[in-house]
Amino acid sequence: MFSSAVPYKNQHYAELKKDCINDKTLFEDPEFPAINTSLYFRKPPPGLVEWKRPGEISQAPHLFVEGISSHDLNQGVVGNCWFVAACSCLASKPNLWKKVIPDWKEQEWDDKHPESYAGIFHFQFWIFGEWVDVVVDDRLPTINGELIYCHSKDNNEFWSALLEKAYAKLSGCYESLEGGNTGDAVVDFSGAVAEAIKVEEGGYFNDQEKQDKLFEDLLKVYDRGGIISCSIQAQPHEIEARMANGLVKGHAYSVTAVKKVRLGHGLLAYFRNETIPLIRMRNPWGKTEWKGAWSDSSEEWSKVGDTERGNLGITVEDDGEFWMSFTDWCKFFTDADVCRLINTSVISIHKTWHEAVHFGSWTKNAEPLLNRCGGCANHKQTFLQNPQYLFDVTKEADEVLISLQQKDMKIHRKFGQGENFTIGFGVFKVELNRKYRLHDILTQQCVQTSTYINARTVFMRCVLTQGRYVIIPTTFKPLTLGDYMIRVFTDVDSGCRELSVDKPRIRCWSSFLGYPQVVTHVYIHGAEGLQNQDSSGGADPYVIIYCEGHSVKSSIKKDTLQPEFATSGIFYRKKPRKPITVEVWNSNAVKDEFMGQVVLSGTVKDSTDPQRLQLRKRGQQMADEMPGNISLRIITSSQLTAM
Repeated sequence: MFSSAVPYKNQHYAELKKDCINDKTLFEDPEFPAINTSLYFRKPPPGLVEWKRPGEISQAPHLFVEGISSHDLNQGVVGNCWFVAACSCLASKPNLWKKVIPDWKEQEWDDKHPESYAGIFHFQFWIFGEWVDVVVDDRLPTINGELIYCHSKDNNEFWSALLEKAYAKLSGCYESLEGGNTGDAVVDFSGAVAEAIKVEEGGYFNDQEKQDKLFEDLLKVYDRGGIISCSIQAQPHEIEARMANGLVKGHAYSVTAVKKVRLGHGLLAYFRNETIPLIRMRNPWGKTEWKGAWSDSSEEWSKVGDTERGNLGITVEDDGEFWMSFTDWCKFFTDADVCRLINTSVISIHKTWHEAVHFGSWTKNAEPLLNRCGGCANHKQTFLQNPQYLFDVTKEADEVLISLQQKDMKIHRKFGQGENFTIGFGVFKVELNRKYRLHDILTQQCVQTSTYINARTVFMRCVLTQGRYVIIPTTFKPLTLGDYMIRVFTDVDSGCRELSVDKPRIRCWSSFLGYPQVVTHVYIHGAEGLQNQDSSGGADPYVIIYCEGHSVKSSIKKDTLQPEFATSGIFYRKKPRKPITVEVWNSNAVKDEFMGQVVLSGTVKDSTDPQRLQLRKRGQQMADEMPGNISLRIITSSQLTAM
C-alpha cells in the first residue's frame, strides 16, 4: 500500500518484513531492543521482566479479537491512563484507527500461512505536522507470563500492547509514558486540534447558561467525530485516589458518548419531548465506576423507556463504562480535552475551514532585530523580538481557530528533562497595509491573548472583525529556545504568512526610484458631526488615507454621523515633504459623496499626541471648512524599524 508517512529512524516496514520472511527469521528491532533501557530510566517494573512474543503468551494470538472496541483496553503498571484513554477513544473511530494501524488486515496473524509471519508490526502517528511510520518487533515485556503494560481483556488480542510499544519507542522508553495528556495522544492519532477546557475554573457547574453552551459544543464535537476526554485534578499524593462516589482523581477518562436522552415511556415521551443531557465515560482500568445518579443500576433509568435504553446500550456490569448527568460531570470533573477533527475538505456538508500551517523556532541572536526568543508581553523590551505571523479577516466578522504546538518533550525524560515550556500567543490588530515586522506597539491593539501554560498545545477560538492581524507566538520567559508549529483556521483563505523582513529592501533600482527616508503610522480613530447625506438623516461613511500613490481604506460604517473607524496605515515615504491626505466619503449606490478631508504634513517634529481636526474642502477651496471633525494620531520616524 502506498503511504505518505515518513519512516521513523529510516526503518521501512515492507523491506524489513520481506527480509525476515526470506531469511526465515523473526524481526528484532535494533532501534528499540528488548533490554531494560527500553523499559525504564529510573523506576524498574515490579518483578523480573521477560520479553515474550505473542505466540509465547497465548496459543492463538490475534491483532483483533471480534473487531476493535473501546472495551478492549486495560491499563498496566505504568501510569499512562491518559494514553489508554486515548486508545479507547481511537477504537470507536474506524476512520482514525485504520490510519494509525495501517494494512491492519495484512498485519493480522494468518493461521493458514504461518510462514508469512515475521514478528514485525508498524503504526502511524501524526507527529508535529506529519505522519510518521513506526516499526516495532513483537517482543513484549511480561512478568510471570502476563503483559505488564497496556493489554486487552482477551489475553490473545495484541493491538493495544503493540500500539503502546510503538508509542513508547517514539518516547524513548515505556517509563517516559508515565504521566501525560490524553489530548496530546489523540492529536498524535489523528492530527486533530486539541482544546483544553478548565471545567472547574470556568465555573460551568454554577452557571446554567455556560453549562448549556458547553454541552451543545461537546455534542457537536462528538457528533462530528471529535474526541473528548476528561479528568479530575489531584494533588501529588492523590494521584489515582478513589473518591467515595466511585470517580478516581488524577486519572484520565475517555468520553464515549454525549447525548440528549428522552425521558418518559411510550408515545407520551415523544409528545412531551423532555430530554436530559447525559455523558458516558470509560475508566481505562476497565472497572471502578461512578456510583451516583445515572450510574449503571441507579433508579434514574426507570424514567427512561425501554426503546431509549436499548438505543443507549445500557449494561449493568463493572466494565468501567458509565453514564452521568452533564450537571454532575461539570460538578466533579475539573478538566477536559476536546479534540476537533477540523474539516478542510472542499466537498462537505459540514462547515469547512481553510488551514494555514507554519513551523518555526524560538532562536537566540545578539542582534535584537534577529533575535526570536523575546518572551511574553510582560517583557516589553524584547516581546516583539519573537516570530510574527500576519493574516487577514476579510469578512465583517469571522471565527478564527489558532493552535500553537511545541515539540513533544517526552523523549528527553530519560535525560532528566522533558518538561513542556510554558507557551502562548497574542493577536494584534495592525495597519491594513502592514508588510513588515512589528517593532513597536503604537495604536495597534492586542485583541486576544491565549492562556500561557506548560502544555504541548495552546488553543484559542475567537471571533475577529474585518482587518489585518499579527499573531506573536512566545515562550513565557525570554531566551527559551525551542521549535513550534502554528495552525490558523479561518472560513476563507487568510493569506497567513510569516513576517520576516524588518523594512523595505534596498534594491538595485533604489538609487533611481529612491529609498524611503521616513516611516509614518497614521491611525484614524473616528469622526463626529458629519453632514447628513441621506433623506433619513444619516450617512454611510468610510475613510481613505492617501500617501505617495498608496492608500488605505476603512470598511463602511452604516447609518451614522459619528463613525468609529479604528483604521490605520503605515507608509514608508520617499518624499517626506509631500503631505498625507485623509478623506471622508459617504458610500452611495449611485455615486459616493465627498464629506471632507484633512491634510497632514507628517514630519518627524510633528506632535505624536491624538488630535481632533476640522474637515475641509478640496482643491482651491481647501481653506473652507466642512461640517464635522476627525480624530487621529500620526507618528513619523526617520528610523525605519521604529514601528
